[in-house]
This record gives sequence, C-alpha cells and structure tokens, in this order.
Amino acid sequence: MRIKSSLAGSAVLFFLLLSLTAVAQQSHVGNLAGNATKGKVLYQRYCIFCHGKYGDGTGESAPYLDPKPRDFTKATFKCRSTASGSLPLDSDLYDTISRGVHASGMPSWKPLTRQERVDLIAYIKSFSPRFQEEKPGDPLPIPPEPPMSAESAKRGGELFQSMNCWLCHGKEGRGNGPSAVSLTDSKGYPITPFDLSGGTRFKCGESDRELFRDLTTGLDGTPMPSFTDAMKPDQIWDVVHYIHTLQAGAKGKTSDAKAETKAE
Repeated sequence: MRIKSSLAGSAVLFFLLLSLTAVAQQSHVGNLAGNATKGKVLYQRYCIFCHGKYGDGTGESAPYLDPKPRDFTKATFKCRSTASGSLPLDSDLYDTISRGVHASGMPSWKPLTRQERVDLIAYIKSFSPRFQEEKPGDPLPIPPEPPMSAESAKRGGELFQSMNCWLCHGKEGRGNGPSAVSLTDSKGYPITPFDLSGGTRFKCGESDRELFRDLTTGLDGTPMPSFTDAMKPDQIWDVVHYIHTLQAGAKGKTSDAKAETKAE
C-alpha cells in the first residue's frame, strides 16, 4: 500500500510541476502578456487536431495534411525574423497565427482576439524546453527596397540561376525543378518547393519585405536555406524583383490561354 501511495504521490507531483511550468511560460506581444493556462484551453479547442496533444505534429488530421503540421517540441519554425537555427520572436509566432501559412493546412486565426492569440503562443512555447533555455535571436535587418527596374530583375534572374534556385523551384518558378521530387523536410516527410509563379502570396506573407526576410532567414525545417551569407542585400532585392517577373509571366500565359480558348 505504501508503494502505491508513493507512486500516486509522485504522479501528482509530476503533473503539478508540468502545470506550473505551463503557467510560468509567458509570451509578450506589444503591451499584452500571454498566459499558457488560458492558451491550453484554446489549443485543445482549435489546434490539437493537427498539432496533437503533445504538440509534436501528430494530431488526428496530420496524416491527411501536406505539408505536415509543425512539431512544436522541436521549436523549429519556418516564419521568423531571426537568423536560421535561432528561436523566433513572440511577434513572429503571433504573425504566423494571425496570418496563417499559405499553401498549407494552417489557416489564419484572426477571428481570435489579440489576447487569445498571445495566450496561445505562451502555451505553444511550453512544448519545448528551448524557450526556457535559449533567448530568441535578434531580427535580421531589412534595408530599404531599391526601385524595381528591368536591370534589377535581370540581375536577379542571373542570381536565380547561379544560386541554383531553379533546381528546386524550376526554371519558371513553378516548384517543379529537377530536385523537387526528392526533397524532404527535417522530419523526413516529402515536401514540395513553393510555386513562385502562383500569385502574390508566399509562405510567410505577401509583401516584398516579407519575401526579402524569407530569403535572408531561410525557412527552418525545410530545404529552403538562408542566403544572408551568400548574397549581399542589394542582390537579394534583385532576386525579389525577379520573382515578380515569374508571377507576371504566369499571368501572361494564363491570359494568352484564355484568349486562345475564346477564339476557338
């Protein structure tokens, strides 16, 4: 009986410590402080089906999703303003929850209040000890965008070739390069390169600044690397401008196809 009582007492103490850890884990966005206990309730209502009870990306819906849900236990996030390999800022997580992740199963959670989103962040951070052991990285600087020009886009196209971006994204940016079929994410799941010609929205936003940011930070957990050491800022802006021509080219071909269909 004493042994059973001791085991029961240990179990209660263990779960009490987990609860205290969750309460202690906070998030701060602007003037709002998040509470993990409140965030847990929201997580169980909205997020558990994809990200799983333990935050490891193995929820009931996960087998049917491509790409797979984020594994919060690894604290590896695609959309960040910080250097590759470093933790994101709370504001980065807030932006992702608010915006969603384009071309994935992650929707926008703007219907939640700002406070609820900050509470969710606090609970999500409790899944990984990294948030207690490490500090987030500093946001990488984004210099002002130079004017877009044909010369800038041409230089960007040359860099798109020389940096081998086409191997994954394809010659026309459609995500169908020769390496595309063999790519996997950090957990070994197949992953498709982003279709750069498909519209004005990208994984982590739709502005030029956000696209510049993704090229400098890389998308952790995916084969998309950081180019901050491989290219100068003005060269990265050239690539951003070139990507716009891929979008314009795709629109032009669609218009031509519609015109041909009408003529027929």
